[in-house]
Amino acid sequence: METKSEAGPERSIDYLRLSLTDRCNLNCIYCTPLEKGQCLSHDEVLRYEEIIAVVASFVRAGVKRLRLTGGEPLIKKDVLSLVRMLKSVEGLEELSMTTNGTLLSLYAAQLKDAGLDRINISLDTLKKDRFFSITGKDLFKQVWQGVLASLESGFNPVKLNVVVMQGVNDDEIADFARLTLENPICVRFIEFFHTNPRSKKLINSLVSSEMVKEEIQDKLGELKPVSGVIGRGPAKYYKLERALGTIGFINGTTGNFCSSCNRLRIDCAGRIFPCLFSGPVLDLRPLLRPNLNNHKLFSEIKEIFMIKSQYNKNKIPDPKIDMSSMGG
Repeated sequence: METKSEAGPERSIDYLRLSLTDRCNLNCIYCTPLEKGQCLSHDEVLRYEEIIAVVASFVRAGVKRLRLTGGEPLIKKDVLSLVRMLKSVEGLEELSMTTNGTLLSLYAAQLKDAGLDRINISLDTLKKDRFFSITGKDLFKQVWQGVLASLESGFNPVKLNVVVMQGVNDDEIADFARLTLENPICVRFIEFFHTNPRSKKLINSLVSSEMVKEEIQDKLGELKPVSGVIGRGPAKYYKLERALGTIGFINGTTGNFCSSCNRLRIDCAGRIFPCLFSGPVLDLRPLLRPNLNNHKLFSEIKEIFMIKSQYNKNKIPDPKIDMSSMGG
């Protein structure tokens, strides 16, 4: 299904990000809001059979790629069964996941066998003590084991998502970039943006993609643009000379890629977000409970594709986003 963006050119809305849970085994400084309180109850979160129905309708409407997020998706009970069921949805071409990596050493091979195509791992530091200060947990070793397990299991590419924050981890930019020299890893540097009162305290922490790129080139040499990196997201990709991996930059704060954005989002409670900054525009649960209304579900979902083209983050003042329940 094609929609016209506000900027004019047509684009294909073919990518869905779906959060499985608002629970997480980490407590990252820019993600989980201090005011969150209790997590959603079991009944408030979409059940697996509801997820399958929703994804099938989205695929029928034009979605080709699905990414599972959280919270932390790997803490969900029987998540491997869900991956298998989603992989069998007719018309779905790619199934991927974003995880904090803490459980990947246990699940990487099984996820690959279940049909997961790609894996993204959120990792903001390579230092054990700093990992604790950012996430609240002493689990860096487990995450790095998860990175290695993902590579060994045959995921390609394995992407590391790094949110760069001034005075927090900006002294590790070159260290992350060096990982690509000897590993088939894609390191993606993401510009910081605040999403809730807790993260707003870090509002002066922005390190622009251009600054990160300059830091890498000053220390490691020229970055040459590359194409063909799997995943048609907003990142622009480069490569150091003779590197096995690649380096991506996502400038969601200093740039604006709204006109080319091809994704929709569903939080774990079944609310649809046409844009990360838009707020929810449709609650799917009344269409799923007490009885599934497939016709109404598909009709409402088709409308979302048209609504998507109306949103531009620069027109939405001071958004408050609960990243821990809807993913990035």
